[in-house]
Amino acid sequence: MRIALAQVWCALGDKEENLKRMQKALKKVDADLYVFSETYLTGYMCRDLFYPLAERTDGKSVKRVARMAKERGCSIIFGMPVEDDQIPGILRNSAVCVSPDGDVRRYDKLFLANFGPFEEELYFGPGKGPVMFEVDGIKVGAVVCFDIFFPEITKSYALNGAETVVCISASPSTSRTFFEALVPARAIENTIYTIYVNQVGTQLNQVYFGGSMAVGPRGDVLVKNKYYEEEITVIETDASQLEVARRFRPTVADTLTRVPITVEMAKNSVEK
Repeated sequence: MRIALAQVWCALGDKEENLKRMQKALKKVDADLYVFSETYLTGYMCRDLFYPLAERTDGKSVKRVARMAKERGCSIIFGMPVEDDQIPGILRNSAVCVSPDGDVRRYDKLFLANFGPFEEELYFGPGKGPVMFEVDGIKVGAVVCFDIFFPEITKSYALNGAETVVCISASPSTSRTFFEALVPARAIENTIYTIYVNQVGTQLNQVYFGGSMAVGPRGDVLVKNKYYEEEITVIETDASQLEVARRFRPTVADTLTRVPITVEMAKNSVEK
């Protein structure tokens, strides 16, 4: 599967501009799956604006992305604030996956960053558990930014058949060292492809370093995007490389008990 790491600047609070930038990005490279950053639709430092900017997954912005996916014959994962389907007034910090056939699936961030400059618990409720997407028959696990600090999530995906884990992020420069250590670690300890796509540019007092990267199941860095600049790169995953990695380093086989987190396959969240 060809995966595009779309490290694209997003305009704070301007959904229309960000959708235009997404459409342009889709035309720059050819891929089966395009991955954009955490809260790409709105920007990260929206604060109270998250409430009026948030949409349900059957809202007009997601429908626009669905049309793009259909036109390109691809799947798209991107971050956005989502109005909860069941609980009025509750928002989720979500990774939304749109497929070319119009299916819309979502993963809600489990571990909300609420320390230092981060205030996510003021605006979002946490998700209920890990959720996998299916892209062209391949299982893809999703995490959002701070989630990657919790290895049990990625482990649960690996134990449930995921070949790739995608981490969408809005990580500022102060966190760069941590993410550059954790992304390869999650790949190595689970012998799995790990894709990290970060925001780039400045929003209010936060500077996002970019530096998106893809790491193979044996810890090899397949691509590393530029710091502080827009860049779109493409990598190709190969399931046979997981088999090789797991023969040489049987971490998955040696995991005797599954972590106590339930993983479900994402269901279409939009009624047709």
